[in-house]
Amino acid sequence: MGSSTNTFDDNLLLEASWEVCNQLGGIYTVIRSKLPATLEKWGKNYCLLGPLVNDSIDIEFEDLTEVDSPVGKAVNQMRDMGYEVKYGTWLVSGRPRAVLLNPEGAFNRLQSIKKRHFEDFGIPIGTDDSLYDVSLQWCDVVTTFLKILEEKEDKRGVVFHGHEWMCCGTILSLKKSQSGIKTVFTTHATRLGRVLAVNTSDFYNQMPHIDDEAMAVRFGIPGIHQLEKQGAKWADAFTTVSQITAEECKHLLGTEPQHVTPNGLNLERFSSHHRIHVRHDRYRAKIDDFVMGHFFHSQPFDLNKTIYLFTSGRYEHENKGFDITIQALKRLNHWLVKEKVDVTVVMFFITKAEVHSINPDVLHSRALLEEIRKTCGSIEKEIANQLFITGASSTEDYRLPDLNQFMTDYWRLRYRRAIQSWKTDSWPYIVTHNLKDNDNDPIVNDFRKESLFNSPLDKVKVVYHPDFISPSNPLFGMEYSQFVRGCHLGVFPSYYEPWGYTPLECIARGVPTITSDLSGFGSYIENLNDNPDETGVFVLKRKGKDRDRVVNDLGRLLLQFSKTSQSYREIQRNKLEDFSKVFDWIHLTEEYDQTYDIATS
Repeated sequence: MGSSTNTFDDNLLLEASWEVCNQLGGIYTVIRSKLPATLEKWGKNYCLLGPLVNDSIDIEFEDLTEVDSPVGKAVNQMRDMGYEVKYGTWLVSGRPRAVLLNPEGAFNRLQSIKKRHFEDFGIPIGTDDSLYDVSLQWCDVVTTFLKILEEKEDKRGVVFHGHEWMCCGTILSLKKSQSGIKTVFTTHATRLGRVLAVNTSDFYNQMPHIDDEAMAVRFGIPGIHQLEKQGAKWADAFTTVSQITAEECKHLLGTEPQHVTPNGLNLERFSSHHRIHVRHDRYRAKIDDFVMGHFFHSQPFDLNKTIYLFTSGRYEHENKGFDITIQALKRLNHWLVKEKVDVTVVMFFITKAEVHSINPDVLHSRALLEEIRKTCGSIEKEIANQLFITGASSTEDYRLPDLNQFMTDYWRLRYRRAIQSWKTDSWPYIVTHNLKDNDNDPIVNDFRKESLFNSPLDKVKVVYHPDFISPSNPLFGMEYSQFVRGCHLGVFPSYYEPWGYTPLECIARGVPTITSDLSGFGSYIENLNDNPDETGVFVLKRKGKDRDRVVNDLGRLLLQFSKTSQSYREIQRNKLEDFSKVFDWIHLTEEYDQTYDIATS
């Protein structure tokens, strides 16, 4: 079913999320990345709605003063009524119009809002958390804005598209008032599903038998769950991002989504077809610098025979598959040693945990390595100068002289002292920072359990970096995106991942990746990816398999990749960029178009 052009011409689309101009998680990436493709179709018939809660909003927002459009007129009327409203252009790709509404405008109506939702839709009266209350207030203000807009808009229909449960209050209020505004609700992961995945063993097999309302009460989210459940039921079109999440919605919300809208990327900002290998080499060299500073003081190895693996994301140890990754690394280490594979594997864990600071010893080792580098630079300069004078003065002997004669005793001593002060017998740290709760950190405890301590005998080295990578980070000094490009493989064997942007961002940057069939991205790609060796995207089968089998399969995938040649990996990077085009929003916004057709038909 293709979308009709009339949908774009005859309707005004208001897309709403708590993460519009307010970055908290993955939905911010979804909305922001698809803006250029969305605006190409909707043009001036598109506007974003978000909460006015970001104190730094003026950095990325430019106010508009126009009052002639229906949106401008509705904004002015809201301001006349005493509401705080910001109307302008979001300074991101596409520069969309956005209306930001302060939820505090309804603070005095919170209890009456809850009472109304209870009477109309059976949503329990209570406070699940602070976000629940403030989102109800925001939805009430959004509803007021939309009703005013509907009066001002006499040429086109109005479509309201809300992402996640925080928008459901508006959907229900519009339905109860019998408004002519059409509503679309997209859930990226049910609130109850996120909780149960962490707290329920064998979640996917148990899901059909779960008493959703009892579990919502048990985990303290009865209001949020019922709000989301009713929003899915009463929206004119209900969608989710993957088939695996559609199953979750069916069992936990009691409503099956009418359509699946997979997440994509704006690949224009990733494209660098002719430079992909140049960028990989450049950023790999920066990672090499870190690895030398972290390991070479006691355990030097051949960087030309070293591959860099990484995993990243929110610190959800089991949901993100950190647990089975560590177990698989133990087996990989054993197999590499046993088979005498001439390669060193360095595995990075990049996530956010509570820390005191970067470990001073880690910083000190890197500083001492830099001292060696500076000393070598000075020696190089001195030798080069003396060599130049000797060469220019030569009259008979044009052979290269013994360079040692140009090095003074001062620099010989400086060089020896610099190396001697750096070298040590201590094993490299497994964690780069001083954790606030080192004894109870799940990653550290799994390293201990699997005896991954960066022993000199280990072929697999581990680096746990409990902070996000940024240019201001003294250990790497690079963007996270650059770090990804410098690595060889992304490892994301998630247990619960409604979609999963991290593997998708890998393939857009030409980096092979492992995902799982329990992630939305992995389950979606299984239908597109018959030969992972051709595309560089490997889907680990977790569904219906026992843990030991899953760990073994992951270890074997890592072993197979560890044995690949550099030339093979270069070919795979080229194929990956071509394969990533499937996930360009230029194509995937068509799924949203079909959703809008469902809502307006």
